[in-house]
Amino acid sequence: MNIARIAVSAVAAFAVYFVLGGVFFANPLMRAEFSKYKSVYRSEGTMKAVLPFGMLGMLLSMVVLSLLFAMLYPAGAGVVAGAQFGLLIAVYALGSFVLHNHVNLNIGARLTVFQAIAYSVEWLAVGVVISLVYRG
Repeated sequence: MNIARIAVSAVAAFAVYFVLGGVFFANPLMRAEFSKYKSVYRSEGTMKAVLPFGMLGMLLSMVVLSLLFAMLYPAGAGVVAGAQFGLLIAVYALGSFVLHNHVNLNIGARLTVFQAIAYSVEWLAVGVVISLVYRG
């Protein structure tokens, strides 16, 4: 395992995750859908106070995913393997986060579908980025 490559791939994946998240979650359709559930989600202002904790959590998650990728592909792997890895993470996130939240939170199907699309694309991209950066 190449620790430096794991670190760089984690940082690159973190950046891509947040850029894509900004694109999706700043979208007026998505913002309008979130605004329907003000009692469920934090306001933009209160979210800024806890954002560093969320960012730290996502960075930690990217380190773990980079480690998992390195364990699966010690010498590195191509974009297809990265896309497959990202797709597996996306499916995991759909079941453990998106659908779980739909059941536990009082949110509608439209927001759940928007989140499913956004997170699927984000995790797919994360897998690809990790595969492009990590090269054993």
